[in-house]
Amino acid sequence: MNEFKNRWLPAFRERLQKTGLSATEQQSYFDLLSSLLDGLLDSDSQVQYEQTAEVLASRLFSHYNLLGVIRQQAAELDAVKRLTYNLTTNLELQAVLDSVVTEAMQLVKNARNAHIYLYQNNILRFGASLDGQGLRNKENWPPRPDGVTYQAAHTKEMVIVENLRQHPLFLNVPEDWFGSLISIPLMMTDSVIGVMNLSRWQVGPFSPAEQRLLTLLADQAGIAIINARLHEAVSRQALSDTLTGLPNRRALDRYLDHQVGRTNRTGRPFAVLMMDLDGFKGVNDTWGHAIGDRVLHDIAAFLSSVSRSSDFLARYGGDELCMVLPEASAETAAQVAENIRVRFSSYACFLPDGSVCRLGVSGGIAIYPTHARSAADLMRAADEALYRAKKHARGTFQMARGFTGELQMPGVKP
Repeated sequence: MNEFKNRWLPAFRERLQKTGLSATEQQSYFDLLSSLLDGLLDSDSQVQYEQTAEVLASRLFSHYNLLGVIRQQAAELDAVKRLTYNLTTNLELQAVLDSVVTEAMQLVKNARNAHIYLYQNNILRFGASLDGQGLRNKENWPPRPDGVTYQAAHTKEMVIVENLRQHPLFLNVPEDWFGSLISIPLMMTDSVIGVMNLSRWQVGPFSPAEQRLLTLLADQAGIAIINARLHEAVSRQALSDTLTGLPNRRALDRYLDHQVGRTNRTGRPFAVLMMDLDGFKGVNDTWGHAIGDRVLHDIAAFLSSVSRSSDFLARYGGDELCMVLPEASAETAAQVAENIRVRFSSYACFLPDGSVCRLGVSGGIAIYPTHARSAADLMRAADEALYRAKKHARGTFQMARGFTGELQMPGVKP
């Protein structure tokens, strides 16, 4: 029996080496079986001894397989926990998409790159990407209408290409296109909202565990994308004026704080134009607030159309509008104000009786940091200038009079 043991144990060790166990785990299994066989040396039958050895080895390998399943399930539970956390802590759409491709790359061995395309009105548009070198959001050419990405979107089913070189849809692709690909629709109830593609360097099927985890990621991603879009819509509503569609006072305050911080870093000034509509009260008094609201809406649209793309126009309250001019000096602000005044002098709207209504505009200009050291003080300076224009020079823009001196910053020349 010792002869059998000495011959059989090395073969058992070779079988252990093919399991993927660590060296320590292999030695533990080997020592356990060796000890068990030592306890059987007093067996009456050589045949019984050999059969028992095979049964013990079989049970040990079954234990190993069960341990592997448990480990796989534990790894999947950890992945689920990580996915849930990472996709629920972000409400910004781009951050969500970036998290999804990051997680996808971690779920598959030898992953090459991951892409997400958002699906709306039967069109796929780029959302996010990540490759194995950490390069993010490099937009490639759009998906082909007859390609696997649109196939996943149209069929609402996972598409797997085990070998890109042998698939008919990839016969004319560049030389560096090889390996395998999986394309998974991102769903919300029964609607496709996007498609996630993940490619890897090696050919062959994706394991059931990989498919299961990627499907779970796709399910979580669909929910996270919808939540991010809802958050975006609610945020937009919270920062928009319902009458004019312009940014509201809250959005203006945020933008001013941003501009103050930017000027404090760069030393480049910005300007604020406070504007009030001359004669607007008469429209409200004569025709009522419904007509006044329509006139205000049209004037806001007109001012938006004649302002520069870099300028920020918001409704301050009532018939007062505020325009923020980034990186603008007093001279630039005066030129913009004059252009608004001239353009507004030719603007007319029609009233219910068919008559033409021509309104004027008066305004105040204030420069940060010349006239103030905070956003609130800047608005007060512009409002004071507006008051002077309304009282003494209606139809003009007046510059703020307060002066605090240029902001001195280290390394920035005045």
